Amino acid sequence: MEPEGRPSAPAADVVSSTGKAADAFRTIAEVAAELGLPQHVLRFWETRFPELKPVKRAGGRRYYRARDIELLRRIKTLLHGQGFTIKGARKALRGADLPPADVAEEGPEEAPKARIDRATRRALEDLLADLEVARGVLAKA
Repeated sequence: MEPEGRPSAPAADVVSSTGKAADAFRTIAEVAAELGLPQHVLRFWETRFPELKPVKRAGGRRYYRARDIELLRRIKTLLHGQGFTIKGARKALRGADLPPADVAEEGPEEAPKARIDRATRRALEDLLADLEVARGVLAKA
């Protein structure tokens, strides 16, 4: 007989590399290791993405559900894989055109191009010209 409130797990449940069922709760350490991110990054993302709400138990210990981990994968793809800002990633998560989490892993994607004003562009071009001159001087030395 199963404990009340806990559904019985089908025998065909997928078991992850941690030895847990795919739908089992994961600790922050397990999720951080799985995603290749430091734990403090996951805690920071919780403050910036209201959709991310892991279960917190006694002592504030976090337990992530499968849907939380999938959301973290999407956030990581948007921020690290596609170059979104946090604000842009929040908008993308709210939008219906969110790419799947594994899109960035299929191949390198072109980073979004930043738009800069003419004065900034001119200053950067002048700086680049100065650096080229300095490189020429150093090459002769």
